[in-house]
Amino acid sequence: MKQKIIVIGAGFAGLPFVRKIDENLFDILLIDKINHHQFQPLFYQVATSQIEPSSISFPIRHIFKNKKNVQIRMAELESIDSSNKKIKTSIGEFDYDYLVIATGCKTNFFGNEEIQKHSFSLKTTYESITIRNHILNIFEKILSASESEKEALFNLAIVGAGPTGVELAGAFAEIKKNILPKDYPRIDFSRFKIYLVEGSKNTLNTMSDNAKIASKKYLEKMGVTLLTEVFVKNYDGQVLTFSNKQSIKTRTVIWAAGVTGNAIPGIPRDALVRGNRILVDRINKTQFSDTVFALGDIAYMETPKYPNGHPQVANVAINQGINLAKNLNKLQKGKAIKAFEYKDRGSMATIGRNKAVVDFPFIKFKGYLAWLIWMFLHLMLILSVRNKLIIFINWAIEYITKDTSLRLILTDDESKKKAGKL
Repeated sequence: MKQKIIVIGAGFAGLPFVRKIDENLFDILLIDKINHHQFQPLFYQVATSQIEPSSISFPIRHIFKNKKNVQIRMAELESIDSSNKKIKTSIGEFDYDYLVIATGCKTNFFGNEEIQKHSFSLKTTYESITIRNHILNIFEKILSASESEKEALFNLAIVGAGPTGVELAGAFAEIKKNILPKDYPRIDFSRFKIYLVEGSKNTLNTMSDNAKIASKKYLEKMGVTLLTEVFVKNYDGQVLTFSNKQSIKTRTVIWAAGVTGNAIPGIPRDALVRGNRILVDRINKTQFSDTVFALGDIAYMETPKYPNGHPQVANVAINQGINLAKNLNKLQKGKAIKAFEYKDRGSMATIGRNKAVVDFPFIKFKGYLAWLIWMFLHLMLILSVRNKLIIFINWAIEYITKDTSLRLILTDDESKKKAGKL
């Protein structure tokens, strides 16, 4: 008789796990609160009107249409009862033989509810679209705003200078130069200021010195104002206040300053470590149950190479998902299992047209070649051939024309009123 596995989350960890599990040995119930897989590394391009949201969103049912052992339910996880091997969701309770938690993380606002209320995060396709709508509405607003209102409208602040923050800042700097002046010829875009705020000394602080220095030079040359060694104290929707008592009037703050795990009722408090991550062993098994596993960003695994846990990146999640699937297959067949060992293949970030930084274990470089490699590797990670082609065509057109035709405001008056953003 087949064992039943419930997988929570169809992200970079859950998806490869379900793909690699032996369908002759296991039945899978895959639960996610949305009906599609999201390609997070390109959210910033949706937010800046460079690609369509459908290009990086993949319906889960279509992905597994040929997997007869996979059932899919759209629901939210409410609690776990590991002693009775069951979970409670928004559509009911389900029993399991094994439970795999791959829920990822959410934006970390560090307990500041005021900042959370008034700023934007970039963790879903929907949030990417929300930012795009807001930015375009800002410039529509500027056309009729009074001089006293314009200062806050012209200032855009991005908090956090990791890859997401750097890529966002670079993309906004490029559309400021090449695209928006064509759409809004009556607006003086020399007044449009892009601020990148970072608490540490450098941009891309987890990458090499080469990447830190290059990204800083690129951004400054593109007109981005860097505020380093500064922390955000508060944001009330009008004024962004810093730890050094300085402030900026702005109607747009995008928060990219860190992540934290999604709290799940039923997980013992002592099974969690910093960042709300679940403590796991070398095969991603939790310490509170032999039948519950955690993968990807939500999992915290210490190894000799990574004594402080693995970086919360897609490659770790993908490889943990594959390794766990292979191990469960082996367990059912009575074979020896393999401890997870992450081989860091490097990291990269793009700052704009012909500008990127790449850190491989054997070489570190920047510029045009780094930018080409960044594009190629991201295209290879896109799930479908159709979407690869669509994104490549969009990138090619944008490279040749320095323009796109994707600047659509997809919202309604009621949603704008409720959001209180404009």
